[in-house]
Amino acid sequence: MRRIVITGASGAIGQALALHYASAGVSLVLQGRQRHLLQSVAQRCQAAGASTEIAAFDGSDVEQVRQWGESLGQTEPVDLLIVNAGQNIHVDPTTLREDTQASSALLAINLTSAIALVQSVLPAMQARTQTPRGQIALVSSLAAWRGLPATPSYSASKAGLKAYGESLRATLADSGIRVNVVLPGYVSSAMCDAMPGPKPFLWTPERAARAIAKGLAANRGRIAFPFWLSLGCQALACLPDGLASWVLRRLGYGVSP
Repeated sequence: MRRIVITGASGAIGQALALHYASAGVSLVLQGRQRHLLQSVAQRCQAAGASTEIAAFDGSDVEQVRQWGESLGQTEPVDLLIVNAGQNIHVDPTTLREDTQASSALLAINLTSAIALVQSVLPAMQARTQTPRGQIALVSSLAAWRGLPATPSYSASKAGLKAYGESLRATLADSGIRVNVVLPGYVSSAMCDAMPGPKPFLWTPERAARAIAKGLAANRGRIAFPFWLSLGCQALACLPDGLASWVLRRLGYGVSP
C-alpha cells in the first residue's frame, strides 16, 4: 500500500492531485481547512479505489502541524509527502500596505508550517531501511524567482520555500529521501482568481496535477510549468532590478493607488 499525504487538499491543485493518485493500492491522507470539501474529494478518491483519511485543521497553527506530522510516521510509513497548503494576500491599493495579521498567517501557512511538517516527518522516513525511503514535494510558485508587485508576502514565502527545498534536496541527496520543488504558474482556482494582475498561460488543476506527478516520478529537482512562463520568470531574476521592474509594469503588473 502506497501512502501519500497531501496538504492543502481542499484547494484546486490539492484536490486534483488527490484524484490523480487515487487508485487501488493507494492510501491517501488529505489535510485542509474545509472539512466538507475534504469529505467530498475523499469520497471521489474512494470511488476510484483508494483508501482515505482526512485531517481538517488550520495550517497556520505551526505546533498542531508539527504534532500531526509526528503522528503520521507512527502508524504507516509515508511514501510521498506533498506540501501544498498555501494562501495568498495582496496589498491594499489605497495604502499600498498588507494587513500585518494576514501577512503573519500567510507566512505561517506557506513557509513556517511547511518546514515544521517536513522536519516532523523526516525522522520516520530516515528510520526506514528500504530505499527510496520517501519523497517530499514542496509546492512553491514561479513567483519565487522574482517578487511580484502587489504580493510581497506571498512572493517572499514562496521564495523561502523554494530555497528551503533546494537546500534540503542537496542535504538529503545520499540518504535515499527524494526532495522536489514544484514551481507552478497560474492554475485556475479561487486563489488565482483573487490575485491581481494578468494571468498568462492559465492551466487547469488537472493539467497541473499531471505535470507534478510526472516530475515527481522522474525525481526532477525543479518541476516548473508552464515552460514559457517559467523561462520568463527565470529571465526576470537575471535582469537588473530596474529593467525587471520596467518589464513587469509593461506587462501589467503593478499597483495603482
